[in-house]
Amino acid sequence: MSKYSYKRVFLIVMDSVGIGEAPDADKYGDKGSDTLGHIADHMNGLHMPNMAKLGLSNIREIKGIEKANKPMAYYTKMQEVSAGKDTMTGHWEIMGLRIDQPFQAFPEGFPDELINEFEARTGRKVIGNKPASGTEILDELGEEHVKTGALIVYTSADSVFQIAAHEDVVSIDELYEYCKIARELTLDPKYMVGRVIARPFLGEAGNWKRTANRHDYALKPFGHTVMNELQDNNLDVIAIGKISDIYDGEGVTKSLRTVSNMDGMDKLNETLDMDFTGLSFVNLVDFDALYGHRRDPQGYGEALQEYDVRLAEVVEKLQEDDLLIITADHGNDPVHPGTDHTREYVPLLVYSPSMAEGKELSLRETFADIGATIADNFNVSLPKHGKSFLGELK
Repeated sequence: MSKYSYKRVFLIVMDSVGIGEAPDADKYGDKGSDTLGHIADHMNGLHMPNMAKLGLSNIREIKGIEKANKPMAYYTKMQEVSAGKDTMTGHWEIMGLRIDQPFQAFPEGFPDELINEFEARTGRKVIGNKPASGTEILDELGEEHVKTGALIVYTSADSVFQIAAHEDVVSIDELYEYCKIARELTLDPKYMVGRVIARPFLGEAGNWKRTANRHDYALKPFGHTVMNELQDNNLDVIAIGKISDIYDGEGVTKSLRTVSNMDGMDKLNETLDMDFTGLSFVNLVDFDALYGHRRDPQGYGEALQEYDVRLAEVVEKLQEDDLLIITADHGNDPVHPGTDHTREYVPLLVYSPSMAEGKELSLRETFADIGATIADNFNVSLPKHGKSFLGELK
């Protein structure tokens, strides 16, 4: 018998699956954004019976998703309190931090001063230097890179410095070294870049393919997170997908890489078969990277439905003293102008087989309520931000 209310907590972040504009959306240029609502409208209704049973449409009705008479999960939505709407800000807040100084984005590309210094340090020229989709930039500059060896540098709506290079032109080790140089240069407070990302690829013109050798070089969280607290108290923190990169390995006891949403669900299922005490934490990145940023509501909707099918396996494997938490880190409305994230509420669904039935939780005023609840469950120090809802779960 576990000494904790829940021996294992499984936390799923559906990357970018927002549930309607936040009260301050207009400050971010995101008035009218509604990731789930607009996708459901585009699909003429989403088919997600497993999320429906948990209570997704009880938070707010989504076309095609039936409202549950007796939802299995506790449900509500959460509002982000930090300044920003990027991946790191959302995830760091989930684990108890509040970001008041947003990471910098570079909608016009990086300053000449930074690029010149990077070229001098690497001995290679830079091409690109603009916001772009990872596939489009390869179509545009892949051939030139292969011919000249110049590094493709680009950014996105996130605070990222991305370096793409063909593995036959620039070895993986070389590319990683260049990323370390970029990481060092972009630590300067005047740049404040959240992540440097190695984006290796293979193939030829018309058929470029990014490889699984991606590597992120993130800033370390500026404070102790709930994950650090769990690790310091000899509890397990299993990071699946890009979770370890987002926290720069801080508070992670085991890291499992993934190549897709479905691989992420496979790895999550693997942890359901493990005997551990602590947290299994997965980010499902495809929603954001493949469909949100590319403004593809059809692909996004299909990916949500595929995920819902796999969710049944997760629910089936949960034990009486397991807790499942499903949420998101920001929005990325695929019918909203531009290719940016959107400032939205995110859904919160909390389920355990030991629960009689779900109920509505009060609106959460910060994502940090999740971290506070996990800390409360495992009797470790609560974060400065966030309010535990553990006592409300019956």
